[in-house]
Amino acid sequence: MSITETTKKPSVLFVCVHNAGRSQMAAAYLTSLSDGAIEVRSAGSAPADSVNPAAVAAMAEEGIDMSTEIPKVLTTDAVRESDVVITMGCGDSCPIFPGKRYEDWELEDPAGQGVDSVRPIRDDIKARIQTLIAELLAS
Repeated sequence: MSITETTKKPSVLFVCVHNAGRSQMAAAYLTSLSDGAIEVRSAGSAPADSVNPAAVAAMAEEGIDMSTEIPKVLTTDAVRESDVVITMGCGDSCPIFPGKRYEDWELEDPAGQGVDSVRPIRDDIKARIQTLIAELLAS
């Protein structure tokens, strides 16, 4: 069953403290792999000035351009408007609203690491995103 115009698209918010690595890679994968069937957001409680260059390079290897992404601040509205809220193993806390699905993905922090160290994190995120898409778009 495909999502129709009358059915609300599921929405996912990825949260990490700096919104510069893991949450940006997860959002980029979900945007790319869901072909627009899922609304995607990412944010952080203390956003960095820019996205981690190693994460940008690792995603470029996958054909996904994150070079224009900018870390965004986490807002209560972003949580309220999302069906699924996924924190990235960074200890960030989000406002809790009834009826939302909350998950914490334990992932190594790519901050300060080179592309060789970011690739396994990227690949772990991709596998989790593929599972998430299957769950959210199951008929």
